[in-house]
Amino acid sequence: MTTLQLDAKLELGPLALDLHLVTRARRVVVDGPSGSGKSTCLRILAGLEPAAQGKLVIDGNVWMDSAARVHVPAWQRRVGWVPQDALLFPHRRVRANLAYAAPDDAALHDVARLLRVEPLLDRLPRNLSGGERQRVALGRALLARPRLLLLDEPFAALDAPLRTELAAALAEHCTEHDLAVVLVTHDTAAAEALDGEHWTLSGGRIAPR
Repeated sequence: MTTLQLDAKLELGPLALDLHLVTRARRVVVDGPSGSGKSTCLRILAGLEPAAQGKLVIDGNVWMDSAARVHVPAWQRRVGWVPQDALLFPHRRVRANLAYAAPDDAALHDVARLLRVEPLLDRLPRNLSGGERQRVALGRALLARPRLLLLDEPFAALDAPLRTELAAALAEHCTEHDLAVVLVTHDTAAAEALDGEHWTLSGGRIAPR
């Protein structure tokens, strides 16, 4: 069971965060108003906000402790990070984007089927819709076999039925592969399908819902 403990403070212009989150849940859903700092919270977990002060412990491993001058870099955390802007290799086809992280071809096709992108394997990213790019980016993150998956509105560009379907499929995949996930989303149906512990970030603070 993953234990996640986050005590962090960060000021970015008008945004001031004072976060305290402790959970043993395998799946966590974070919602809150636009501009409340949800994406920044994920970036702190990923190790992409070096200005953050405080402490972050995952399964007893200290990833950040500013008092002790500990900051495990992002590349050492084995985190799957999927931001809202799907960052794909623009000159590589979908197959090659997925293969970059896939341990083998069978795993690539399993994830492609899971996320409904198998018919897109020979396309370039410029020929994908926003929702298709998000799913390819999510697939690449899953294939890297991270210990923690961080998702920032990964299904926002999809229609409601597909959002719910894929969130449920993702929950099943995460259970099967013992993968912890933190999902930022405004979509109630997707959040319920993921079946995670629900937290709300507002006014610079995060609290269980």
